[in-house]
Amino acid sequence: MKAEEAVKAAVQQAGVEAEIEHVKDIAQIAKAGILMTPGVAIDGKVVAKGKVPEVAELVSAIMTAQEGE
Repeated sequence: MKAEEAVKAAVQQAGVEAEIEHVKDIAQIAKAGILMTPGVAIDGKVVAKGKVPEVAELVSAIMTAQEGE
């Protein structure tokens, strides 16, 4: 499963509305501190890099981000 597909599945499972942005610009990716792709950031915080994260891992990160709002 690709990272973007995992993110979409996690957003659906978490039951939240989210804007998903697939960044392809290497400069932007490096600026975020991601040196190995794929990478996933939630609200600007990198939660995975260098691997496709598990959906359950992403759901947990989404819920944690929601609690911090």
